[in-house]
Amino acid sequence: MSQTESPRKPLEVRCPSCGEMHLYSTDNPYRPFCSKGCKAIDLGAWASEEYRFEAKPSRDELLEDLTDDPGH
Repeated sequence: MSQTESPRKPLEVRCPSCGEMHLYSTDNPYRPFCSKGCKAIDLGAWASEEYRFEAKPSRDELLEDLTDDPGH
């Protein structure tokens, strides 16, 4: 390291589950979470469909809806 370079500060991030700040490190097998418990909480939220992605119907699905609609 040269004299002009400063040592890097460890990266701190906020845990997505509990919000606590912790060091982001490859030594943490649960990253970006702070612990195994917080990772499990997040996985449970996905499994119970608390998190969702909006999906737009495909062209084929739209056409299928039009042909299956008894009102038309």
